[in-house]
This record gives sequence, structure tokens and C-alpha cells, in this order.
Amino acid sequence: MNVQTNSEALQVEAGFNIPCPTTVDRLEGKVSDVEWHLRKQLAATYRLCAMHGWTDLVFTHISARLPDENGEHRFLINPYGVMFDEMTASALVKIDTDGKICQDTPYFINPAGFTIHSAVHLAREDAGCVIHVHTPYGMAVSAQKKGLRRYTQMAMQVYNDLAYHDYEGIALELDERERIVKDLGKKSLLMLRNHGTLTLGPTCGTAFLRMYFLENACKAQIFAQSVGKESELIEEPQDMGDKVYMQGAAAFVPGMGDNLVWPGLMRKLQRTNPGYDH
Repeated sequence: MNVQTNSEALQVEAGFNIPCPTTVDRLEGKVSDVEWHLRKQLAATYRLCAMHGWTDLVFTHISARLPDENGEHRFLINPYGVMFDEMTASALVKIDTDGKICQDTPYFINPAGFTIHSAVHLAREDAGCVIHVHTPYGMAVSAQKKGLRRYTQMAMQVYNDLAYHDYEGIALELDERERIVKDLGKKSLLMLRNHGTLTLGPTCGTAFLRMYFLENACKAQIFAQSVGKESELIEEPQDMGDKVYMQGAAAFVPGMGDNLVWPGLMRKLQRTNPGYDH
């Protein structure tokens, strides 16, 4: 078994080759049906994020938690060096809570991804999927002292479920995990100050939908701020924010919003960028 630690991953010789994900051995039938299903869902999520422009080349991560194996936690994360729009189910890498690779694979992983994602997966039973991105709009709002504002309906639909974590540099130090968890608390969206955004959900569909709302709320905020002074912008009061948050809460109930949106997204993906299920 190719088990590789984070430090070993960083010591790969210069000139190493990253295999094309469509050339790696197909894992269907070689892993459990549950794992194969999750692999396909996660690979599709990567490609959907690419479709929506939520990528930073190969430098962000989306992860999914697998069922425990012999009482040990396992989750899937992206191989370092594979672009989001070419991700496949078989290319995804299975790792444990120590960041060790638990399968035969030609790939290695980004240790910063392990730090952030393992923190959330280990602390939250409802974190079946965790999406972390570095979009220009998300980063721009993360750099604002007041963070996300209640300027739009879309913002108010996630505002009460959004937490903040102060910047501590590139997430390579494992002790940052406890502070990420503390800051996140019971909320499902996290603004990483001066860094980016993160959402979680029991399924890839719910985590994706939350990121869709958060990303577009940030985008609208930057657009609004670019054409008007803060004194000219209308920010709804907290009580209106509470009302809209409750009105829109059903969108994030498992089996509700994800089932409305996810099947259509899968059909669109099959039309425009098939192959994630290799």
C-alpha cells in the first residue's frame, strides 16, 4: 500500500509527473458501492465548482467523509496537481485523520487541505462534504472588517449561519484545527478571513447549494460596493435578516434544496463535461 505522509508529499523530487486522471485504474468494483457512489458525487462537485468558476488552479479542496473502517475515520480529497474540471472518481485520494494515504495511488495531497478539512469532518457529524474555495468575491468580502452584509436576499438566506475564522497563515499547522472548529461552532458556513470561504453539508448537494448562495451573496456585495458609497447602500436590519433566513431554511434541509437542484446539475454536467464517473 502506498501510504504517504504530508511531509513526504512535500519532498517529491522536482520534475515529478502528475498522471492524467482519466488514465488511472478505474476503481468501480474495487471499492465498496458506498465509496464508489461518494467518489462519483465528489468528483462531480469538483467539476461543478469549475463550471461556476470557483477554482484556484489546484490550490483549494473539496472533501467527503467515508463510512468508518474498523472504527477509523476515512475521507476523500483531491490529488494535488489535478484540475477541478478534469477530476474523476477514481483519481480521488482516500486518507485517514493523520493525513496518510490509505490506497494505492500515483498521487499525493496538499497538506493545507488536510488541516482544514479534517478539522471540520472530525468535529461535525453533519459534515459529509466540505467545500473550501478561494474566489475573488469571497476573498474580497473576507478581507472586509464587517464581512458579509445584509444587502441582498441571497445574503440574508445564509447570514445567520455564517461564522468567521481569523487568518493564521497557510493552514499547515495542525493546532489551528481546534480554533477552526471553535470558530465554526454549529454553523454551516465559514468565512476564512483574508483567505476564502467554506461550506459543509451532509451531502455534496447541500454543501454545494450553500456555497452557491454564499458566493453569489459575496459577488453581489462587491458589485453593490463598487457603484455606491456605503451610506447609499441599503442594509436590511437584523430582524429582517432573521425573517428571510427562516423563510429560506427549507432550501438546506437534506432532501429538499439539494434534490431540487442536484439532479439538474448532474444532467448539465453530463452534457457539458462528462467523464467524472471514471
